[in-house]
Amino acid sequence: MYQFFHSSKRQKWGEPFIDGSREITTRDPTAVRIYFLLQRCLGRILPVMKRWVLYLIAVPLGLVVLVYLVGLNISIHFSDIWSRDHQPKNVQRDVGKIPEGNAVPQEVLRLRHKHQLRPLTEREEGTKIEELPDGIYGFSMCRVVALRATRGNTFSLEIQKHDGIIFYVGYASDEEIDQYLTRQKNFHILMYPHPRKGASSLFDIPVEFVSKCEERPAGDGYLFDLFVTAIPELQI
Repeated sequence: MYQFFHSSKRQKWGEPFIDGSREITTRDPTAVRIYFLLQRCLGRILPVMKRWVLYLIAVPLGLVVLVYLVGLNISIHFSDIWSRDHQPKNVQRDVGKIPEGNAVPQEVLRLRHKHQLRPLTEREEGTKIEELPDGIYGFSMCRVVALRATRGNTFSLEIQKHDGIIFYVGYASDEEIDQYLTRQKNFHILMYPHPRKGASSLFDIPVEFVSKCEERPAGDGYLFDLFVTAIPELQI
């Protein structure tokens, strides 16, 4: 005989067993056995199904997050490469250019102040240098015919005019400057518009002392090869 312990009273043989809207009689033991077997199977299967449902939700969600993070990392990486590849390249005419204004080296500012020089005005640009007044500075290449008010995108030297004399102003090595100061003959001074390694000393020399001036490419800019045959007496 079968006894049903979940009921408040013992089930008598032959009485119907009521489960919701269904009635199963205890006279049908096979049906009762199948019913409880199904309940037991469902009791085991449902927790497993719940776990698999969680897995089925969590795994795709995790894959989506992973793909997003990987894609974001790749996007940042390529963005960084693109930004590096598309940065403005320094063309030769811009590299080594001395900025105007406050970025002018202090020694150049002191030299201008010493001789009380003012910058060339735009109106004076193109005027022959002989016709310009004393006390000005501008910029030019080797042939000092006329001056520019700004250095611009060129490697021109600073040209100063004071006391009736026109000067090349630039940077050279101490050894070459010593040749000038000791009044040597037939020597070269390699002058640069801005300081660099091996040519870091500011130097000015009258244009009339230079027998020949040549502009030559040098690395990221130009150098000015000043050839001096002899140094005449000059009182300033």
